[in-house]
Amino acid sequence: METVNIKELNDRIQRESSFVDLLSMEMGKVIVGQKELVENLMIALLANGHVLLEGVPGLAKTLAINTLSQAVDAKFSRIQFTPDLLPADLTGTLIYSQKDGRFQVHKGPIFANFVLADEINRSPAKVQSALLEAMQERQVTIGEETFPLPEPFLVMATQNPIEQEGTYPLPEAQVDRFMLKVVVSYPKKDEERQIIRMNNTSAPFPKASPVVTPEDIIRARSVVKDVYMDEKIERYIVDIVYATRTPEDYNLQSLKGLISYGASPRASISLSLASKAYAFIKRRGYVIPEDVRAVCNEVLRHRIGLSYEAEAENVTSENIISEVLNAVIVP
Repeated sequence: METVNIKELNDRIQRESSFVDLLSMEMGKVIVGQKELVENLMIALLANGHVLLEGVPGLAKTLAINTLSQAVDAKFSRIQFTPDLLPADLTGTLIYSQKDGRFQVHKGPIFANFVLADEINRSPAKVQSALLEAMQERQVTIGEETFPLPEPFLVMATQNPIEQEGTYPLPEAQVDRFMLKVVVSYPKKDEERQIIRMNNTSAPFPKASPVVTPEDIIRARSVVKDVYMDEKIERYIVDIVYATRTPEDYNLQSLKGLISYGASPRASISLSLASKAYAFIKRRGYVIPEDVRAVCNEVLRHRIGLSYEAEAENVTSENIISEVLNAVIVP
């Protein structure tokens, strides 16, 4: 294995990650609090992943991705998922032109850099799979033609946890396509006062200015992949994922009956990429165990299947992840 010059790499990351602070400041003008949400959006953007957001209405989920697209000077589209939505409403369709006497391609709202799939669990399986195919393949087929999606391409899907009537839960295999699942919580009291103040003045509501170009993001992604990850950290990631599959090998016999299936290999890939992106955001050229632990909840919470026993005992995937992190030896 080639030797890595950590100092050189560190200097390069310091230079290349300078826009992270600019992006955070720009988003901070519009989004009050929600530091974790903003950080996770950045991790997904830099690691070329997608985000599934869960939270009650009114927690600035739509505002966050809209602000990010303004700050990155990229194309944004919002798709409201409803039970009568069709896959063509998402991807686009062929429209017959009488003037030319032939079919013309009419591209759908999925052709944007940032796509907000609002209330993804409100639409039927066909629409969900059309979106998830686009997320995975980064391309869309309309008629007999295949079109690549623009770069960078980030999907942020939201689901509302409180109204389950008339919803179509996402199948586990599809949920696995999301790199991160972020649970958005309520703002703190002083943050909420600030939100009231921002909305109660005659001054126009703040807007983010473009501070980064899509090209900067694409360049940063290749730098993120160069962030150094030691073999010990790789083994640590594999141990964490394996502990969700065979907990008894890690002295976690109590978890055996609570997990119906463990995290997939996609979890290991996402955990390593998200850790590298987190290290990049922290302006570091190498991954430390704290980076892995920082992104672990978001990467694994939707990838661990809970048994009926776990649900009966009110055990959540977060409880399981914290037990796994306490049991697996930190390098």
